[in-house]
Amino acid sequence: MFGRKKKKQADPKPCFWEEKSLEDMTSEEWESLCDGCGRCCLNKLEDERTGKILYTNVACRLLDPDTCRCANYADRQRFVPDCRRLTPQNVSTIPWLPSTCAYRVLAEGKSLEWWHPLVSGDPNTVLEAGISVKGRVVSERDTDDLEDYVVDWPK
Repeated sequence: MFGRKKKKQADPKPCFWEEKSLEDMTSEEWESLCDGCGRCCLNKLEDERTGKILYTNVACRLLDPDTCRCANYADRQRFVPDCRRLTPQNVSTIPWLPSTCAYRVLAEGKSLEWWHPLVSGDPNTVLEAGISVKGRVVSERDTDDLEDYVVDWPK
């Protein structure tokens, strides 16, 4: 047994996000790209002079702060008309998508990070890596002036 070499296993099959373009993904594959961080559900402000996006720690009223998922995802645009539906065609044109967003990362030709649940196999790595908004947000129902809630961490 000691002199016998182990048979080298074939390389594992590439993951769908490494093989397919965003346009070629199924609906299920597309939806699985969301890491559940909740960053896209934060209210943002735009500096009128510079066009710079200012992030706040104020979450959309539909964001569940414990799960960092939309409480009514299927019908969200009925309750939040300005909620942007991400598509393969628009992810490259939305300037406020966080740099960590898998849709943006893949559209830019980059690889998913170690903490992404599709890579790690664990949805908790988003929290462990400090990417999740869990425990860091207030609901828009409890705020008045968004300018009082500008933060620098979602970038």
